[in-house]
Amino acid sequence: MPLPPEPRIAGVILAAGASRRLGRPKQLLPYGDGVLLDAVLTTARGCGFSQIVLALGGSGDDVRRTVDTGGCDVVDNPRYEDGCSSSIAAAIPALHPGTDVVVLLLGDQPGVRPETVRRLLSGRNGAALAVCRYEDGIGHPFAFARALLPALSRLHGDKAVWKLLEQRAGEVAEVAVAGRIPPDVDTEADYAQILARLEGVP
Repeated sequence: MPLPPEPRIAGVILAAGASRRLGRPKQLLPYGDGVLLDAVLTTARGCGFSQIVLALGGSGDDVRRTVDTGGCDVVDNPRYEDGCSSSIAAAIPALHPGTDVVVLLLGDQPGVRPETVRRLLSGRNGAALAVCRYEDGIGHPFAFARALLPALSRLHGDKAVWKLLEQRAGEVAEVAVAGRIPPDVDTEADYAQILARLEGVP
């Protein structure tokens, strides 16, 4: 008998935020040999996704001029002020119609590695929703089966994905991942923290 086809997995990168608390575009903060979003895109490209959808909004023109978005389907989120859920809603129509699983990645969380995504996907065991269970709690990336796309597209607000996880707690697979939750960047202190991690400062 022929082997079943490999699932079609898409990575959706949420990078449309206005960086209000930081006061400058966090996507373009210097990081390593490039900027913050470069690091996230490098991770996404290393995951072997069938498709990468990048949602931009605040500072979108500057991001396009600065960041190599090659290999990504870039979508504009004119409602980025409404929070992350609006970026998810903007990205979903750009997905290939045969998409089986969507992995959400934060555009300001450069500490996530391809092996983290692979661990999440291999450990979900077909669950409709899967999250990373780090040593200090639940964190991104998250994975959603195709059946959840309509629910994702209807979300509103900045923490709506977390509310969806609460509402469907019985369907959520928690996949153990080594280490602590990789920090994302909302403030200058957060930025200093990820730079310290990059430089190996305890």
